[in-house]
Amino acid sequence: MRNSVTLDCHNCNVLTELHIENLGVIERLELTLSTGLTALTGETGAGKTMLVEAIELLVGGRANNAMVRQGAAEARVDGRFIAADGTETILSRVIPAEGRSRAYVNGRLATATLLTESAANSVDLHGQHAHQDLLSISAQRAALDEYGKVDLDPLRSARGRLAEIDAASATLGGDARARAREIDLLRYQIAELDAANVVEAREDLLLDAEESLLADAVAHREAGATAYALLADDDGARDFLAQALLSLDGRRPFTTQAEGLRGVLAEVDDLIAEVRDISESIDESPDRLAELRERRQLMNDLQRKYGDGLSAVMAFHAEAEDRLRQLESFDERSAVLDAQRQSLLAEERAVAEAVGSARRAAAPKLAAAVQKRLRTLAMPNAAVAVEVDGDNPGDRVQFLFAANPGSPLLPLTRVASGGELARTMLALRLVLSAASGIRANETLVFDEVDAGIGGEAAQSIGDALAALGRHHQVLVVTHLAQVAAAADTHVSVSKKIENGATFATAQHLPADERVDEIARMLSGSATHSAREHARELLAESPL
Repeated sequence: MRNSVTLDCHNCNVLTELHIENLGVIERLELTLSTGLTALTGETGAGKTMLVEAIELLVGGRANNAMVRQGAAEARVDGRFIAADGTETILSRVIPAEGRSRAYVNGRLATATLLTESAANSVDLHGQHAHQDLLSISAQRAALDEYGKVDLDPLRSARGRLAEIDAASATLGGDARARAREIDLLRYQIAELDAANVVEAREDLLLDAEESLLADAVAHREAGATAYALLADDDGARDFLAQALLSLDGRRPFTTQAEGLRGVLAEVDDLIAEVRDISESIDESPDRLAELRERRQLMNDLQRKYGDGLSAVMAFHAEAEDRLRQLESFDERSAVLDAQRQSLLAEERAVAEAVGSARRAAAPKLAAAVQKRLRTLAMPNAAVAVEVDGDNPGDRVQFLFAANPGSPLLPLTRVASGGELARTMLALRLVLSAASGIRANETLVFDEVDAGIGGEAAQSIGDALAALGRHHQVLVVTHLAQVAAAADTHVSVSKKIENGATFATAQHLPADERVDEIARMLSGSATHSAREHARELLAESPL
């Protein structure tokens, strides 16, 4: 095993550990992964592709109960991802033998969609598997923009401001008829509230108190008169108190009591005056009572229509006035917003045209660069085109592909086989890395990238993957000795049968065992000549 390389990136998010339990032929497997290029090799059926499927499960791939090892209750996959700042993320997937799979992010239950989002900037799988970044139109458009250094910020800014203008216009009111209906309703409501002239939130309580007084005015006056007579008339309470004071006044044993009676008489005199004044102030006014009752009914009606409590009614009144002013000034405000919108539309069209022009200018260059790369990856007759369709800014970007001469250029995802798609993705990655150094995903997994090739093309693929490994963490499942020799790390996957059960294992190969494995890949067995050839491949491979 060579020493791991240092990735040329600032925000790497790489897969450092992989744990698998009861997945297919794998009973239990712990694998640490390095940066750079890692080759996964082994006999057909040993379980190499199962490792790729495990990673695919981690990033939200489709789970199948048939993946669970025979006799096990469930399968489990865990992956540890570490960012350049040391932040760790652990993604997990559990597939029961029966029932739905479960996903976890840092130990917390999650959905498969959340798992996909968590790994969106971490892993791309290329080959026969479904989790392929290049399959989506949005990813193809992003690749073109990355290659052509297309500046999307002005377009995003113009569209964002247009959205703000449209939102502001929507708040002005609906169509003309709806706006007219709302204005009429608001004017009626405001007129009713203006006429009611509610200025005191406690008015209904004050009305209640006054109505209670007027509604029982006669009985109140009669009660006052009775109380006054009992207190102030001859032989009333005051006279008896005065006589009691006269009996005690001047007699030493009762000095304190005499003073107390004198104070009581003073208080009684005050009470008599108050009872008299209140009784005389109570006015029997049927008209005022009717007025109060009418006002109270109005307060109840307003609260039923406009809010619980007079404070809510007053707040509604203020809001209705504000809304009416907005609607009545619609034409003026609409004209301002429309002028702003027209100006922004012109700006948006201009920047969209610039983006469209940049995309159309970059498209043939990107296609040519990818096609040139494919020439070195055992696809000498492949043709590639990048189609930019639709009005500016040309958002409908699509990669077209033809593997053989005379074949029409068709959408890549419709015509490319697993190996062709993987090699096209490899070529694109190399082109993008060379053009800008920008990397959207840090762990790239290639399966079937070397399907049906050998010789110089195999060496070219090995060199290309090694170059890609200087910018990404790259895992490749391969049967080619040239590709395995180009790797920084070599993992051998093997299987054994015990008691009628199959067990798969994976291990990092030290230098001498790596020579033997590459020799086996060259000739089927580690003969002396095959070992010598393996040493030559390792010596010639780029570090």
